[in-house]
Amino acid sequence: QVHVVESGGGSAQTGGSLRLSCNSPRRTFSNNGVAWFRQAPGKEREIVAAISWKGDSTYVADSVKGRFTISRDNAKNTVYLQMNSLKSEDTAVYYCAVARSSTVATRASSFQYWGQGTQVTVSS
Repeated sequence: QVHVVESGGGSAQTGGSLRLSCNSPRRTFSNNGVAWFRQAPGKEREIVAAISWKGDSTYVADSVKGRFTISRDNAKNTVYLQMNSLKSEDTAVYYCAVARSSTVATRASSFQYWGQGTQVTVSS
């Protein structure tokens, strides 16, 4: 079963930009918050950014604040992560997750559906 699909990953140079997309069926996406997590080799999965169902509330991790922006287009059942000023430390597999409620969530236990992940590699 495929409920969440990420796309837009790839390689970029330090200082460059990428935009990730997260798409899911309407029945999965509707009325729920969504978040992006990432996991680098040897590190635990960490929250990157999250957004409420209405898009009126967001969370952005300190490590990416000022560089990454999360947004959503509910008509397209899609959430975006715009990543600017990329650093080598941003290299990781990025996962999109759909929460159990309409509010902003940042704990892994708050999410009911997860995508397969998309690789982001930033090189100098």
